Amino acid sequence: MHALAYDPRVDRMPAPILVVDDDAKIVRLVRTYLEREGFRVVEALDGRSALAAIALESPALVVLDVMLPEVDGISIVRAVRRTSGTPIILLSARGTTADRIAGLTAGADDYLPKPFSPAELVVRVQRVLGRSTGPAGSTAAAAGRVLERGAIILDRDRHEVTVAGRDARLTALEFRLLAALIEADGRVLSRDQLMDAVYPGGEAEVLDRTVDALVKRLREKLGDDAVQPRYVLTVRGVGYRAAPADRAPRTA
Repeated sequence: MHALAYDPRVDRMPAPILVVDDDAKIVRLVRTYLEREGFRVVEALDGRSALAAIALESPALVVLDVMLPEVDGISIVRAVRRTSGTPIILLSARGTTADRIAGLTAGADDYLPKPFSPAELVVRVQRVLGRSTGPAGSTAAAAGRVLERGAIILDRDRHEVTVAGRDARLTALEFRLLAALIEADGRVLSRDQLMDAVYPGGEAEVLDRTVDALVKRLREKLGDDAVQPRYVLTVRGVGYRAAPADRAPRTA
């Protein structure tokens, strides 16, 4: 049982980071680095324990190995995404492009191949949480807090998106992708520009198929149709743009 760090800024315990890996040494190493930065950490060594911990702890973020006993990491991502936008960083010894795309398509926010630097993982955790919370004083905080585009309303403070009055549960990455498209006000954004928007600092490997997978996932969350899209349009050979504001109905 580990001592829980108290955050004096709030009168409650901060939500923990859940670290899931079947290698106890990796879990201990990651926990040590995260706790040095003031995070509270809970652990799980298999997929079923991870799902139980997610339900019990409502973690702020999950660091999740792909290859797990009981339930694999991709299945856990899909299960979480049915009800929650909790940020997830996948870890995997399988670092091929296909594996990365599979993880992002399932709903992960980031993907770090093994072996990895614990210090780099901490930076990624901080950045993913920064993207999902939009801390005061950041560039995002200085931008419009509520964005509207036709039937879509995006609220930065609440980290909520509604589409024709229906809640759309977006991950932090999907949220930033949608915000970038809306803020572009109809201008076409290249794949590189979109990845810069969701991964500031250029820490992500930019691949066309990665961007396309993310847009596909966003469309599914918005209830969009890739053949006859109402919200996100494809500009072949260039990138993507938000549909005109009057293209989609404003009521369900």
